[in-house]
This record gives sequence, structure tokens and C-alpha cells, in this order.
Amino acid sequence: MAGGPCRGLLHYKTAKFALTRNWRVGLLHRLLQLGVLGYLLGWVLLVRKGYQDTDRAPRSAVVTKLKGAAAAEVRGAGRRLWDAADYARPPQGGNVLFLVTNFIATAGQAQGTCPESPSVPAGMCTEDADCPMGEPVVHGNGIKTGKCVMFNTTHSTCEIYGWCPVENSTLSRKPLLAEAENFTLFIRNTVHFTKFNFSRCNALQTNDPYYFKSCTYDPSLSPSCPIFRVRDMVEAAGETFGDLALLGGSIGVHIEWDCDLDRPAAQCQPQYSFSLQDRRYNFSVSHRTASYYWDSQRLLYRTLLKLYGIRFDISVHGQAGKFSIIPAAVSFGTGIAFFGAATVVCDLVLLYLDAKADFYWKEKFEEAKPPKGKSETAA
Repeated sequence: MAGGPCRGLLHYKTAKFALTRNWRVGLLHRLLQLGVLGYLLGWVLLVRKGYQDTDRAPRSAVVTKLKGAAAAEVRGAGRRLWDAADYARPPQGGNVLFLVTNFIATAGQAQGTCPESPSVPAGMCTEDADCPMGEPVVHGNGIKTGKCVMFNTTHSTCEIYGWCPVENSTLSRKPLLAEAENFTLFIRNTVHFTKFNFSRCNALQTNDPYYFKSCTYDPSLSPSCPIFRVRDMVEAAGETFGDLALLGGSIGVHIEWDCDLDRPAAQCQPQYSFSLQDRRYNFSVSHRTASYYWDSQRLLYRTLLKLYGIRFDISVHGQAGKFSIIPAAVSFGTGIAFFGAATVVCDLVLLYLDAKADFYWKEKFEEAKPPKGKSETAA
């Protein structure tokens, strides 16, 4: 025949609908359609809200403030009152905050010579030759003077020039600032979704000047009060304040925004969660604090504090969604395509897996021949 193998390229196939009274395949077809419908309505539209355009990168601002007061005994310096200026480190205002809950005090230090602490390996010695003059003590407290002296009846250490006596390392068995469990942390968070030009704050918009002085956050009773009690946050992270306050730890404060902008703005509220990130967080690893004073003889002294406490890391995440015709069209188009896929699956079962597959194959695929006398002219 003219055209040879290439002639098949010019043939045209059209769909043919054949009604089959096969209840198994019919049941499978309806189940697949119900599954697609459930996926489209339940997951795509209700859960994922596929008809909305979303903004998952909000701009966020966090302001924090600690409130509370406690009194603690400082060895050699008497009883001392601690307020926000003392126990909040670094300075308040950011999304990372450290609350002092325990400390080791070394009072009455003055510059002079004294034995190095035996807890410093580089400061141990047996003779003066082990203490070269002018050499700093590695991980120690001063500069060697060239002498090996007795620290106590059992240890000999190098004499140093530094702040004497050397730092005390005895930690109390209970947190010295146990009252800190009742301190409050004010967290003001504002998010801005630039795609929709929408901003929201976690603090209740009120004209009552006494509201924020009396409220405490409660997920059921006061969800719009951004003032949290320290003990409540620690317990929400699965810890007890007494255990965590002794040697310190790190608590993660997570603020999650999920805003549906097709609803009233008042329904856009954050969700808070707390998690323990680390134990034994010792702020003194990178910082010690000291208060300096002069005596009547004009000699300079200081009180050194090694601080332990709870670090709060505040992180903000969120997303906002609003109806848009483009994602809605894409979601519905995907659903229609899945309905077509259900038909394809049923066709495959009918034509390849059913016991009467040969019969159905012949009924579905039929070559249409023109009537006699009107045959197609060869190309």
C-alpha cells in the first residue's frame, strides 16, 4: 500500500465509550472517585487551603522585659537585693535573654600576690622552677611570680600576681535566687506579612492602663496577655524550676502565627510553645561580672560574681494565607486531573487484569471501516 509504514502516522484515534456491567470495576471506580473528592475537599481545600496565596516569611520584631525582685546573701558582702538591672543579662530588649538564678561570689578581691587555685592544672608545682616569672597561668587567674608556695596542707601552687584571693568555686546546693520562679517575662511580638501588607501584635489592644500590670498569660483565660511567669515556662518545657535554676539551662520560646486573612483579623492569634534546649547553661563561660569599690585607704577592691541561670531564646515563625484565583485554579485543575487518573486505572484493570480482558479489549478498540464503494483512496 502506498505510503508504507509512514501511513500509520496519519491515522486518527477517537475515544469510544463502552458500558460494562462489571460491578467490581464499577465499585473500584466509585471508590477512587470518592478518594479523589475527599482529597480535594478535605486535604487540598480545608487543611492545606489550596485556594489561598501564602506568605511564609513574615518580618518580626521582639521586645522583652523581665520584672521581679529577690534578695540573696553574698559571702563577705552581706545581703544584696537583685532587681532587673542585676539579674537580666545581656541588657533587656532582644529575643535572647539570660535570667540569673544562682551565682558564686568572691568578695574583697584586691590586686596583689597569692597562691593559684589547685583546680588549675597549669598552676600546680613542686619547686620554684615550675613557676617561671612573668608567665601567665593557662586557664588561671594571674601571672606567675617565680615562687612555688603552699596553697594548703596538701597542695602547692605557683604564686601569682592577680586579683586575690583567687576566685571561689564552691556552689550552693540550692539556687540563691529561688524567688526568680515568680518573676515575669513580658514578650511583645509584632509580625508583618509584606505580601498582604498585614501586621499583627500579640498584645491585646486595650485602653486599660492596669491590664498589663495585673494579667498573666493563660492559654484559656488570658491568651492575649503577653506576660509569662518564669516557673510556668519552665514547667511547660517539662522541667522543674529548682532543678534547672541550680546549674542553669536554656529554654526555647516558640511563637507561631497561622493567619487566615479571609477571616476577621481578630482571629489571627499566636500559639506559644516551650522546649528545653540545653542543661547546665553557665553564662560565666564567656562572662563574669564584678562590682568595684574603694576603701578608706583608697585601695581598689571588687566583688566577683560567677553567674548561673536560665537563657530564653525566642523564635518567631508564621504564615498568612488569602484567597487568590491562581492557586485556586491550580488546585481545582489538579483535582480534575486526578478524576481522569481514576478512569485510567479502571481501564487498565479492565483491559489487562480482568478475566474477560480479551473481550473488553475487542469492544473498546474497534477499527472503523468506511462503507463499500467509499473506500479511502490510497495516498
